[in-house]
Amino acid sequence: MHIDLPERLYYNIGEVAEAFGVNTSLIRFWEKEFDALKPKKNAKGNRKFTPQDIKNLELIYHLVKERGFTLEGAKIHLKENKQKTLDQFEIIRKLESVKAELIKIKEQL
Repeated sequence: MHIDLPERLYYNIGEVAEAFGVNTSLIRFWEKEFDALKPKKNAKGNRKFTPQDIKNLELIYHLVKERGFTLEGAKIHLKENKQKTLDQFEIIRKLESVKAELIKIKEQL
């Protein structure tokens, strides 16, 4: 899944939820469940996600929604094999972007 967000320092929860195609309540739930997600909160309590939080969300989304892990399984997988999981996820993201480019070229022919 390719997330299309502009380059900024912080993103609000509505933008993040829209980019992932999920409800804001799911993002808040994942924030409670996974220690890797630590969005900044302002005085009003609004969550502001950094680009690092977005990368962590992408990884959690990949494990839970695309690969079908349970929340407990995803937590364990992230704790035990974090670097291996990150490497695999980066490879998958690069391959998906190459695939998208090839499809775009094919359609232009």
